[in-house]
Amino acid sequence: MEILKLNETPIRTSRNFNINNINLKNVSIPQVIGNFNNITIFNKDTKTNIDNHISKCPLLYGVGENLISQVNNSANQTINITINNKTNNELIIHFDFDKDNLNLVDNIQINTIEGAKATIILIYKTLEDIEAFHNGLIRVFAQENSNIHIILLNLLNNKSNNFVSIENKLEKSSNIDYTIVDFGGKNSITNYYSNLIGDSSNNTLNSIYLGRENQLFDLNYIGELRGQKSNINIEVQGALKDNAQKHFKGTIDFKKGCKKAKGNENESCMLLSDTAKSMALPMLLCSEEDVEGNHSTSSGKIGNKELFYIMSRGFELKEARKLMVRAKFNKILENITNEAIKEEIFEEIDKRLD
Repeated sequence: MEILKLNETPIRTSRNFNINNINLKNVSIPQVIGNFNNITIFNKDTKTNIDNHISKCPLLYGVGENLISQVNNSANQTINITINNKTNNELIIHFDFDKDNLNLVDNIQINTIEGAKATIILIYKTLEDIEAFHNGLIRVFAQENSNIHIILLNLLNNKSNNFVSIENKLEKSSNIDYTIVDFGGKNSITNYYSNLIGDSSNNTLNSIYLGRENQLFDLNYIGELRGQKSNINIEVQGALKDNAQKHFKGTIDFKKGCKKAKGNENESCMLLSDTAKSMALPMLLCSEEDVEGNHSTSSGKIGNKELFYIMSRGFELKEARKLMVRAKFNKILENITNEAIKEEIFEEIDKRLD
């Protein structure tokens, strides 16, 4: 069977780390995509334009050449969103997988006018016990002084495969916030890239993952800072149980000209079993002076003292672990103001930890 080599790091490290890319052996990419019609759009306002006209543009990174080519040539959903509103409206798009909508290859482009504001929520969810396939591309162009919050929920089941490529371009004083909830997929592979070209541009990426059974998460987060006083902050919190695995690769690259830029990345993994595996590769690259960069990673089991304290209040072990995971994720989930969406996420956490 063909081996998929995906999600390569921008800079190669020692092969002994076995983290420069991910090799998938048991994944077949569907050649016949078919239709995907189970899409629902909520809260579209008159100042948000949605059509399907997207010009093909090469990605600098992305999960892999074959998958990007599939999006550009065979997407069965193409969504072009232009935000013209300067008040923060919320747009929600549901992609629901079932036996009649098994394969989704979506190409989403988000454009803003100067000073635009919006929250866009993208939800991918399996409604039945199926083997679904998702290969998506999200590209965001943030004009000067625009402010965009994108919430991405991967709630697929553990039989499915999930591939996501994200690319952002930030102009002067623009702000893009991401909140990514990554729970689903037998294999969930994400490539995230931000190009901060504008002075005082700001990008925040808050991400949580929760793995169980034999799930594999491969997260490749890349930020390149070019504008003066630009800033990127990456915060990742995760938990793994059973035989789940996670690879985190975080790269912050200070390019020439980005004086007084700041970059921070932190990744923390809670291990809920002896067989779960966590690998992390944080990198800082620099071609400029007078910048500030920080990175940290950690992984470990829940402390016995903390568990004992919670269980002494009348909780069983399983419920105590749920409380610990929810508490770990809560700081990131506070960025979501939609209470119904937040409650759905907490229900998924409880269900996946049972």
